[in-house]
Amino acid sequence: MDDLVRNEILQALRGVIDHDRGVDIVSANMISSLQMHDDGAVIIVIAVDPDRGGALEGLRQDAERRVMGLDCVNKVSVILTAEKSVEKTSSSPKKKPASDPHGMDKNPPIDVPARHIIVVASGKGGVGKSTVAANIAAYMAMGNNGKIRVGILDADIYGPSQPMMMGDEEYKPALDAQKQLIPLERYGLQIMSIGFMVDKEKAMVWRGPMVQTAFYQMLRDVAWGTQEEPLDYLIIDLPPGTGDVQLTLAQKVRASGAVIVSTPQDVALIDARRAVEMFGKTGVPVLGLVENMSIHTCSNCGHEEHIFGHGGAQKEAETLGIPFLGAVPLSKNIRFCADEGKPIVLAEPDSAQAEAFAEITRNVIAALK
Repeated sequence: MDDLVRNEILQALRGVIDHDRGVDIVSANMISSLQMHDDGAVIIVIAVDPDRGGALEGLRQDAERRVMGLDCVNKVSVILTAEKSVEKTSSSPKKKPASDPHGMDKNPPIDVPARHIIVVASGKGGVGKSTVAANIAAYMAMGNNGKIRVGILDADIYGPSQPMMMGDEEYKPALDAQKQLIPLERYGLQIMSIGFMVDKEKAMVWRGPMVQTAFYQMLRDVAWGTQEEPLDYLIIDLPPGTGDVQLTLAQKVRASGAVIVSTPQDVALIDARRAVEMFGKTGVPVLGLVENMSIHTCSNCGHEEHIFGHGGAQKEAETLGIPFLGAVPLSKNIRFCADEGKPIVLAEPDSAQAEAFAEITRNVIAALK
C-alpha cells in the first residue's frame, strides 16, 4: 500500500473516538491490521478490550463509514478482534454489568445461504476434527461431477487449521460489491478462516464476546452464495469444547446437524459425550460419531496395532443411541497430505484412508435425508 494512501486512511480513522477512553483509535494503537487491495478494497482489523467487544459495534460502523468516504477507497470492511490486550486507562468510567454481557442479543439470527449447515465438533482438541472436516468437505465437492456447491468455515478461532490444510496460508480476502468477504476458492470449495485475516504467528488472546462476534461476522459477512444460488453444504469446523462459538451457533444459525469426532480412548470419549449432550440441549441434531486414529498399520510389515484403543467410539455411539459414521485409521499419509495442503480424498483418492473418509461422508449425507 502506498504510504500516502495509508496515511490518508489513518487520518480518517483518527476521527473515530473510543468514548470510554477519550482517545481516537489510532492514537490508542488499536489498529491491528490495515490492508488495501489493488481494486481499492480495504480491510481493517481493530483490536479492542475483550470485555467491551460486544458494545463497540457503533465504533466499528463509524470507522467503516469514515474510510468509505475517501476517494481512494471503493470498499471497506472493518473487523473487531481482541488479538492483543488494549491498555486500560484510569479515566475509563466503570460500567454496571450488562444483562447481555456478550452483546449478542441485538444481533438477529442469520439466514446463511446454504441448504445444509453441518458442524464438525469435538469435546476436546487434538482428535483430528479439522482433518475430518476438510476431507468431508472435499469429498462432498466431488459429487455430481463437481457440481455440488460446498463451503467450509474454519470457526476454530484460537487455532485455525484450514488455511494450511487447504494449501493457501497467504490468502487475503477482498470484498465484493455488497461489501462481503470473498472466500478462497480451491479444490471446488469456498473456504473462509480467521487465519486469512490475522498474522498467523500471533496468539489469539480472545475472550468470549470477541470469539462470538468474530464467528457471527464470518457467517454474516462472507459471500457464501445467494438465496437463488445457495451452497448445497456449508461445513463448519468448530473449536473444541462446548463454549461460546457453539452457543452462538445454536442461537443464531439453523444447523442441519452435528458430526462429533473422537479418538477411541476413554478420556476423549468422555468429552465427546459432553459434546453430544450439549447439542441435544441446544436443539442441534447429532448426525453421528466418528472414530479417528482408530487403528495403525505398519507400513513395513503390515502389523496392525490399536494405539489409542479400538471400537470405543462405536460402542459409545450405541450407548448414546446415535449413528456410528465410521472409523479413520492413524496414518502418516493423512498427516502428510494435511501438511502439504491437499486433503487425502483428493491427493490419494484410491487409498484406504480416502475410502474411510468417503464412507463417513456418504453416511453424513444419508443422515440428512
